[in-house]
Amino acid sequence: MTANDIKRILVVGAGQMGSQIAMQAALHGYSVSLNDLSMELLDKGMKGNRAQLEKRVARGQMTPAQMAEAIGRVTLEPDLEKGARQADVVVEAIVERLEPKRECFARLDRACPPHAVLATNSSTLMISQIASATKRPDKCANMHWFFPPLVMRLVEVVKGRETSEETVELIAELTRKIGREPVILRKELPGFLVNRILRAQAREAYYLLEEGVASFADIDKAVELGLNHPMGPFRLSDFSGLDVGYNARLETYEVTKDPKDLPPKALEKRVKRGDLGRKTGRGFYDYSTTPPTPTPD
Repeated sequence: MTANDIKRILVVGAGQMGSQIAMQAALHGYSVSLNDLSMELLDKGMKGNRAQLEKRVARGQMTPAQMAEAIGRVTLEPDLEKGARQADVVVEAIVERLEPKRECFARLDRACPPHAVLATNSSTLMISQIASATKRPDKCANMHWFFPPLVMRLVEVVKGRETSEETVELIAELTRKIGREPVILRKELPGFLVNRILRAQAREAYYLLEEGVASFADIDKAVELGLNHPMGPFRLSDFSGLDVGYNARLETYEVTKDPKDLPPKALEKRVKRGDLGRKTGRGFYDYSTTPPTPTPD
């Protein structure tokens, strides 16, 4: 199978990542099935997509007819096996934990056609950890998008130990066909490219915070004004979801057993009290105020 043979894409997980991945594919002409546990979750994901596209219509970047056509290419499917039966490519975007992903891949392996390629959007877990739950590890790869998928152009395509070169090239070409730019990693390692670089920066930022060198707000300000980054490491953590970063560090630690990969205390404290960033209204910053104000430890 080549990228030109791909007719239907299944996206598993209708959270902000999965729903926007589905929408990005639909915007480029693909028929997409979007799966999650309930119609309520699916409707919520598509409501967010509609809001994003309405902004494009208001800015004159697309017409109402084009928006309606793109939304019409997405079928909401709460039955995973039914959605998998005609899929040429699957992009899994569920919770960032190994066992649920392995279980999902095992179900997809049983339900998908033999030619179907299975990709995970995991930001940390390596495809070899997941693909061994299937009988088609040569047709499995990481297809790691960045948030928000409707805006961010980069996709990391990661080759696992048993991933075929054909699968890597197919995912890379599909990425281009849906308006995104791939980078190919021919050797897998926890965190891939971008997150490893971000993690190194964040590790130093947490060290400076825990040593009492500066407040997290001043560290953010220094990075934003001194390095010209759009967000400092703590604002970025809030934007992405503190629980996402927390779980990713735990998964990385399970692979490396390096204490440096454990979640920092300031992060763990906020996650355990339910302050997960923008999505809960409170993380390192309190988003009930304008502008958001730093929160106490």
